[in-house]
Amino acid sequence: MKIERKPEWLKKKIDFKAHEDMGKMLKGLNLNTICREASCPNISECFSCGRATFLILGTACTRACTFCNVSNETPQTPDIDEPSNVAKAVKKLGLEHVVITSPTRDDLSDYGAGHFAKTVLAVRELTPNVRIEILVPDFNGDEDSLNIIADVKPDIFGHNVETVNSMYHIRKGADYQLSLDLLKRAAEKGMVTKSGIMLGLGEMCDEIMEVIQDIRNADVSYLSIGQYLPPSRKHQPVTEYVTPSKFEKMKDFALSLGFKHIESGPYVRSSYMAEGYK
Repeated sequence: MKIERKPEWLKKKIDFKAHEDMGKMLKGLNLNTICREASCPNISECFSCGRATFLILGTACTRACTFCNVSNETPQTPDIDEPSNVAKAVKKLGLEHVVITSPTRDDLSDYGAGHFAKTVLAVRELTPNVRIEILVPDFNGDEDSLNIIADVKPDIFGHNVETVNSMYHIRKGADYQLSLDLLKRAAEKGMVTKSGIMLGLGEMCDEIMEVIQDIRNADVSYLSIGQYLPPSRKHQPVTEYVTPSKFEKMKDFALSLGFKHIESGPYVRSSYMAEGYK
């Protein structure tokens, strides 16, 4: 199905000065952001406010999801200085809430969980009052990796289900039920959990409601719902530009299920306005 040009509600301006200032600071600490690697449309807004979602464990992913802009080249060896550098950046930016994520690292024995834990501890040591949110890959469902995370007690444990079950062929190497089970087990270990989905990939309305219900059934507290925007013509095509009113309807439905906080709208991403999730 041919999709017409973006509607007016999907046209954001780019602040190149914000990119430059944030870029200098990140380069000085040898840090990456998912904002840049995933070509997030909110990058100017967040950078201009001094916010960024840190991408640890390199910029290369061991999977190749057709919707994602993160590289799937050979992954880099984890940088042992990265946890302390993230902590320094958090302090320099004066953040009260930080989001830390990574590409999928199936090549590592603990799937990167240990590096996440070191980063959480480093941030907490330098800025004890900061609220720490992590957005993790599925760890292949590994219980030991999940326990490593649970031991350091992040304030929010995030893992995105991303899309409805029928569209999971776009998530290479992932499994719908495995992601739900990971979230449920994280909640059972006492962590506050969060997930996110994208709309506009070809899903049906009843499927959207089903995935929202499935996520809530996994005892997830927070949910983000946003519009899928392909990073390039080589990526999974968008099938629909969902209207703001439909996003509001999905939010109302999700709230009726008992989620504590929901962000739902065309530009919503899992880490967008993350400090607002209470």
